[in-house]
Amino acid sequence: MESEDDMHDANDIESLDDFYSGETEDAPLDYYSDYDDDADDYFDEADRIESRRPEQNFTILKESDIQQRQEDDVARVATVLSISRVFASILLRYHNWSVSRVHDAWFADEEGVRKAVGLLEKPIVQHDNTRELTCGICFENYPRARIEMASCGHPYCISCWEGYISTSISDGPGCLMLRCPDPTCGAAVGQDMLSLLKSDEDKQKYTRYLLRSYIEDNKKSKWCPAPGCEYAVTFDVGSGGNYDVSCLCSYSFCWNCTEEAHRPVDCGTVAKWILKNSAESENMNWILANSKPCPKCKRPIEKNQGCMHMTCTPPCKFEFCWLCLGQWSEHGERTGGFYACNRYEAAKQEGVYDDTERRREMAKNSLERYTHYYERWASNQSSRQKALADLQQMQTVHIEKLSDIQCQPESQLKFITEAWLQIIECRRVLKWTYAYGFYLPEHEHAKKQFFEYLQGEAESGLERLHQCAEKELQPFLCADDPSREFNDFRTKLAGLTSVTRNYFENLVRALENGLCDVDSNGASFSKATSSKNGAGSSKGKSGRVKATFRTSSMSSRMNDDSHWCCEHCTYANVRSAITCQMCYQQRR
Repeated sequence: MESEDDMHDANDIESLDDFYSGETEDAPLDYYSDYDDDADDYFDEADRIESRRPEQNFTILKESDIQQRQEDDVARVATVLSISRVFASILLRYHNWSVSRVHDAWFADEEGVRKAVGLLEKPIVQHDNTRELTCGICFENYPRARIEMASCGHPYCISCWEGYISTSISDGPGCLMLRCPDPTCGAAVGQDMLSLLKSDEDKQKYTRYLLRSYIEDNKKSKWCPAPGCEYAVTFDVGSGGNYDVSCLCSYSFCWNCTEEAHRPVDCGTVAKWILKNSAESENMNWILANSKPCPKCKRPIEKNQGCMHMTCTPPCKFEFCWLCLGQWSEHGERTGGFYACNRYEAAKQEGVYDDTERRREMAKNSLERYTHYYERWASNQSSRQKALADLQQMQTVHIEKLSDIQCQPESQLKFITEAWLQIIECRRVLKWTYAYGFYLPEHEHAKKQFFEYLQGEAESGLERLHQCAEKELQPFLCADDPSREFNDFRTKLAGLTSVTRNYFENLVRALENGLCDVDSNGASFSKATSSKNGAGSSKGKSGRVKATFRTSSMSSRMNDDSHWCCEHCTYANVRSAITCQMCYQQRR
């Protein structure tokens, strides 16, 4: 007869299966009451989101995969055109490894292709039954066995061929399109001549160049830009607007610009943001905002103490007033003392300093605004790096330890790894939303306020997930025996992961569409400024944000019987949805 604990474990496993299949009926998800209170709604919505995700439009290639594809393309061209594999390889290299381009060019003008590439049908120089030939480089006579020729028939001794090919390989990838040493001859030199090389190092270099050319010359493939990674990626450009690629080395990058993956920000914005982070413009803004030029030598001076009495550095040593830049010997108690300047105040009222102060104030505001966004961008980047380290620690140490403590197989602890992967992805998205916000036009007030609200909700939800995965897991790692509360933790963490994924996917889509539903000239929608309890009652006051939605699309959807409009964020949801797909508030 089974013990009570065994029966409990069996029930736990059964409920776990139901959990992963999305059939949990009574999952306690009050912890995420801002978004929903019903577990079924979470999993149903997650399934719908999953079904809407585009198929992977890229393929990761290892070195063996690249070699196999290269050999297959060479064999295909050689078979179709009835030429040798050496000639087929030369043709493919000339046409950037595009089989279709080779076929089109060959069947359109075979003679022109042969002439351009250097594939001769007949030798230029004929040699009858001559026993000895003269090398065209060293001009020594050699027996026929020590003479080699390309398709043109120009004779060169094996030593000269070896030196010629070895020098070309040392010069770089240009050796892949090597031609006959004769200056007047354009005959191609193929891979078969590599057998003349004695150096294994040169042969390996040539093979490496050939392999890399298959990726670098092909418009549909690129190397992963991560340092030290040797994987390549092929991409189906026509499969949609998502250019994100995730390599097997765990690095994600944008196919279009090869920078780090940056959805929902476009490549142009990323380029501007990276340039701004590294440009001297912000240094000049800082100098303009925090320093003034010495009236005598014009060098910029930063005020680092409270007194207005400034002394320029040697050899200038000019003493002046920080406020009005006048000579200090003309100042004293009669001009306002050491911490004020009546002359400056009077001149400012007369408009003398308006332009200078306006420029300084603009520079200061610009610098403060940039600092605000950059610090948060860098903070999320730092948090993401920490999450990557935590994930590595989790996969190598903690999962095995937790499996032993809780007496559960590691396969049933995948929900923890999935949570950390989601945290890493969300940190990346949240990081780039700050670059998005920096370049959002200032005059579009409604759009900016709505964006900041969505960004704040995303940050709040991500912090809950991160807190749960980082802090609430610790007691179970430190426990000595299995805990019945672990299954509640499983449900909570998996639910948070699902909800956060859903919200961030909607956020990315909204930002990629440019928040197109918001117009700065119209009615208003309400924005909650505080969280709600499990019953949905507000714990604080709500604010109002002025905005209008496009009537052409939104009003028709709101009046449609198949949709309902959320009172919280005005998002148009399908009629069957119990919670809003954008803000996760329950339908009223």
